[in-house]
Amino acid sequence: MKQIQMQMTDYSVSSEWWKKLITHFIQTNDEIEIRCWKEEISEIAQASLYGTPVSDGWEVSIRTIVTRNLLQELQTENPTDKSIYNKMTKYCTLRVKNPSYSFVSEHYGTEIYIAVSSDCAVVCFTELIHPYTDCFSINITGS
Repeated sequence: MKQIQMQMTDYSVSSEWWKKLITHFIQTNDEIEIRCWKEEISEIAQASLYGTPVSDGWEVSIRTIVTRNLLQELQTENPTDKSIYNKMTKYCTLRVKNPSYSFVSEHYGTEIYIAVSSDCAVVCFTELIHPYTDCFSINITGS
């Protein structure tokens, strides 16, 4: 299994890279967990359209399957709240799994972790992110 880790270092980068990764690595029928801080009322309400929220006291988690509507939302959203982070998504954490890979977005899309089993997926990632490499710290490990 190969691990791809990337962290945003240029907080002025556009969201085009995010949309490319979402389009490539998230598909309808994938398992997804959306996590929001309990104070993020509008984000929880939006995520609740796709599943039932469960709270642990600090965070609210919604586990569901990616639908066309959810995928479209992730591909097209453009958060305006950028006071703390240059947010790529309104959701603090996204965890996606399918049989070929896992995709994790942390801190509103500013940190990405992808586990893949094929060299082809690494090549695709490298090609997708190439125009933006100066904006991230990227590490690829594994056999």
